[in-house]
Amino acid sequence: MEFELQYWHWLVFGMVLIIAEMFLASFTLFWFGLGALVVAGLMGVFPVLPLPWQLVLWALSSIVFTLLWFRYLKPLMADKSKAGNASEAIKGEVGQVIVLPVDDKRGVVRFTTPLLGDDEWPFICRNTVALGDRVYVTDISGNTLIVEKR
Repeated sequence: MEFELQYWHWLVFGMVLIIAEMFLASFTLFWFGLGALVVAGLMGVFPVLPLPWQLVLWALSSIVFTLLWFRYLKPLMADKSKAGNASEAIKGEVGQVIVLPVDDKRGVVRFTTPLLGDDEWPFICRNTVALGDRVYVTDISGNTLIVEKR
């Protein structure tokens, strides 16, 4: 008795690979699972497809899916946040002066939403500011903001 792969064998194999991907963080088995589903679909249309052709189609479709992933889909998922780049994350933010800078003491500016975990920051300003003035961040130096009057 000779064993022949049926379309549902490829369907089950593809589903097992896709489910196994949930337990791995590599996101590679998914594409091999999709390749197996492609072979299952072709086996549904051409049920007498020889085993070597099935394996070649599975390998080619898996490679194509993987290449498409790296070429088109993965770049769309790139982290576009400014996390880890404090300077870029807070430039342009607007806050209100709550403590005036006097002599060598820095002033304090308050923001409506916390910036990098804090809503009040010491600041330096080239212009003269008054209490309640709105200022925007132009740069950061250590833990002090450099601001300008709005």
